Parts: sequence; C-alpha cells; structure tokens
Amino acid sequence: MMLMIVGLVIFLGIHLLPTSPDIRNGLINRFGPGMYRAIFSLISLAGFVVIVFGYHKMQLHPGKNPVLWDPPTFMRHITLALMLPAMILLVAAYIPSRIRSAVKHPMLMAVKLWAVAHLLANGDVASILLFGSFLAYAVYDLISVKARGALGPLGAKQPSGIVNDLIVLIAGSALYFVVLYRLHEWLIGVPPLPALSG
Repeated sequence: MMLMIVGLVIFLGIHLLPTSPDIRNGLINRFGPGMYRAIFSLISLAGFVVIVFGYHKMQLHPGKNPVLWDPPTFMRHITLALMLPAMILLVAAYIPSRIRSAVKHPMLMAVKLWAVAHLLANGDVASILLFGSFLAYAVYDLISVKARGALGPLGAKQPSGIVNDLIVLIAGSALYFVVLYRLHEWLIGVPPLPALSG
C-alpha cells in the first residue's frame, strides 16, 4: 500500500502546484516556462507509474488489500456506462468544441466521473484509497480553477463548430473502447468485461 500512497503523493502533489499561482509563477520565473512544463510532466509521469505499480501489486495480494464491501453486479454496469462520457470529456479538454465550452472544465469533470464510477464498482481498500483521492483532488481543483478563473489546457480558444464536436465524440468513444478492450487490462491487470459475470 505504501508504494501506491507514495505515487499518489507525488502525482497529486505536483498537480496541486497550479492551485497556488504565487508558487507556480515563482517556479516559472526561476526555471522558465519550458523547463517548468518538462519537470512537471516528468514528475507527473513518475507519480503515475508508481501509482499503477502500487495498485497492481495490491490487487495481486488480496491479503494486504481487504475488501470492505462487495458491490453488486449492476454497479459494474453503471461504471461501464459512466466511463463513456468520462472519456469523451477527457478528449474535450484538448479540442476546442461546444462540448468543452458547455462543461467549462471537462478534464476535471472527467476525473470526477472516472473516480465516482470506479468507487461504485470496487470495494477494496486500494481502490477506495486510489479513486477517493482522485475524487477529492478533482473537487478541490474544480473549486480552485473557478476561484482563479483558470481556463484549462486550451486557454481562451473558442469552439469551432460541429466538426470539432464530432471529433470529440468519435475520439472519446474510440478511446473508451481501447481502454475497455486493451489498455485497462494492460495497465491495471484487471479486464473490465469478464468482471460483469461475477
């Protein structure tokens, strides 16, 4: 469990930096925008890798990862359904569209949806810690970006018509199926679909 906690501290800790404009601006002034982004990305990646390894390790050792509650099967169906809009919102964060404009902060909404969906389907300690931490972070950061007037990865770029809306929907749906049939099992070691029969 300690490995995953270390990963969460690294990943979420570095993502909390932008919530303090003074600290963020001080680091940018000291290292320059390019170096700041490079360091931010490297630390984020390191934290993500540690989280994945830590979570996967806990899933392989049930004795160290007690189940606090056993979600009914229909919860897993709800999780699968919620993940489609979560993936669409994730893509919307990086493509100017009316979807992005309507949601305002699609990345954080995607994280919230992802975390809630997985909390519904998983009752083990590792999952509650992982998804609960990300949910708490997303709620806090959403409050923070609204207070700071932050605009997200695309800044003030405006939507550019129905074509971009379709791109967001198609790309988000494609990402959903890639995660569902390949990426989830490869990263986490847990195939989402067979779990439905349990």
